[in-house]
Formats: sequence, structure tokens, C-alpha cells
Amino acid sequence: MGSTALSGRSVIAAGDLGADFWASQGQNLLFAAVAIIAFIAIVALIMFGADLIKGGARDKVQLVVLVAPVLLLLGVGLIYPAVDTTWLSFNEITNEPDPDTGIFTTTMSFVGLDNYRFAFSDPSTLRTILNTFVWMILVPLLSTGFGLAYAVFIDRAKGEKVLKSLVFMPMAISLVGASVIWGNIMYDYNQVGEQTGMLNALRELVGLDPYNFLRDSPWNTFWLIIILVWIQTGFAMVILSAAIKGVPAEMNEAASLDGASAWQRFWRITVPSIRSTIVVVLTTITIMALKVYDIVRTVTQGRDNTDIVANRMYVLSFVEGREALGAALAVILFIFVIPVVVYNVRSLNKVKETH
Repeated sequence: MGSTALSGRSVIAAGDLGADFWASQGQNLLFAAVAIIAFIAIVALIMFGADLIKGGARDKVQLVVLVAPVLLLLGVGLIYPAVDTTWLSFNEITNEPDPDTGIFTTTMSFVGLDNYRFAFSDPSTLRTILNTFVWMILVPLLSTGFGLAYAVFIDRAKGEKVLKSLVFMPMAISLVGASVIWGNIMYDYNQVGEQTGMLNALRELVGLDPYNFLRDSPWNTFWLIIILVWIQTGFAMVILSAAIKGVPAEMNEAASLDGASAWQRFWRITVPSIRSTIVVVLTTITIMALKVYDIVRTVTQGRDNTDIVANRMYVLSFVEGREALGAALAVILFIFVIPVVVYNVRSLNKVKETH
């Protein structure tokens, strides 16, 4: 009897909680709908007012009306956070109790380059930066190399669409999902008992001892890099395959008649013809490698010298409460990206001048 009454009260409480939840969500949805309608109405009103202006000023006013919202969003969502993060990296935040009330107060003091000196002098943080640099070099080179080779080998081959789909399929998996697949299925290691990881099971099958892929440094970083390469190879293959199909077949036919081998045709015709596409793919994958966070966080949490800047930045800022050091790492990560973007722009400009 008592259990029945208890279960009844539980059902009633759950019902009340569900009603409160949907009531609050209904208010949020109503507020969102009103905000969207108000935004559309304001934009329509501004555009209508700009359209009423006559004379030479009309085009200028319409240009300002169209560009101003974009500049505002860029300023609020990109420029201001970047400036604020940069300024924070030159400061130190301390929480100290008030001598009279005992209440902790937050103070920020300017320390110059101290946070950057710490980043490049602290062994663990310096190792994190070096690991990120390794990711930045190996991931784009391996992904683009494998993708280009696969695109060339299966170009116009029988079953090309199916073969491309198999390689591109990992792109549909999230980084966390791929990390779980490789960390718990491929790299799994048991100290005792039967090995459940696929790679260790294969090692036992051929008479080798099981190996902890995620423990030994620096090889554990390489095994983590393989996860992102596995995902990005499909992206590189699809883009480069489309570029290869744009290379005129007459050029390869003429070179073949002149006695050029397949290897010579590849390096002297195919690669120069798709150089701009290769640069774009390398740049895109490099930026992806620099900002990757999910793989390290999911598989190792940065243990055993596998940490990278993105994960270290998160730990410093949100776990250890050292926001200024986290901001310094964010600035360092941004500095890593700048040469890549500059090289991309210069390479594309050279290609345009050539054409």
C-alpha cells in the first residue's frame, strides 16, 4: 500500500515537473518567435526607408544598411572577443579575500609577457605547443597525400563512386564518435585477459605481445593523429578528385604520345594543374588540425604527453581557473594560423597571375 502511494506521488511529481518544463519552454519559444519577427520587421522598415531616398545618396545609404549589420555582428562576435582575449593574456587574475569582510574579490593586474614566458618555459605547456606543431605538420601532409593518391588511382576506374563513398564515409562521423571507435575498439588494451581491441587482437593472432598504443610517448600522439587523418582523407580525396577531372585529357594524351610515363605525367601535368586546389585543401586541414580538441579530450584527456593547445587552453581556463594563461594559449594558437592563411592567399594570388 505504501509503495503504491509512493509511486503515485512520484508520477504526480514527474507530471508537475514536465508541465513546468514545457511551460518554460513554451515561453522561451514564444520569446524567440517574437524576437525573430521583430528583427525581420526592423530590417524591412530600414530597407523600406532606404529605398525611399532619392538621388545619388540612395546607393550609399543602401550599401551602409546592408553592410552595417554584418560589421556589427563581426565586431560583437569576432573582433571584440579577439581583442578582449589578447588583452587578458597580458594580465593576471587573482581572487583574494577582503581583509574586513572576508569576501573574495577578483582583481586583474597587468603582467606583460609573463604568461607567454610561462607558456614557453613550463615543460608541460611547451610540450603541448610542440605536440600541436606536430599535428599541424603531419595531419595535412598525410591526409592530402593519401587523398591525392587515392583520387589518382581510382580516377575513372570501375566502381569509382562506391570506392569514393567508402573513403568519404568517415567524414559523416563526429570527431567524438571517431575517437570512441578508435580509442575503445581499435586501440583498446587489457593488461590481463583477452584483448578486446582490434589491433591488439591482430597482434596476438600473429604471435606478438599486446601493446598499449596510448601510453608510450611520442608514439601515442601519432596514433591520435591517425584518427584525424582517417577522417580528413575523405575530404581531401573528394576535392582533389574533382580538380583532377578538370585537367584536360588532351594534355595527358599528348604527353603520353611524347613518351612521358604515368609518374612524369602526374608530377608535370596533374600536380601543377591542381596546385591551387592542393593549397586550399592543405590550408583547410591545417586549420582543422590546429583547432582539434575532441580527439585528445575523448581518448586521453591529455595524459601521457598527448596534450595539445586547444585542450590545454580549455583545462587552464575552465578547470583550473587560470583564464589569463588560457588566453595566452589562445593567442599562440591564433599566431600559428596566421602564416597558414598568408601562404594560402599568396599562393592563390600567384595562381591568378599565372592564369
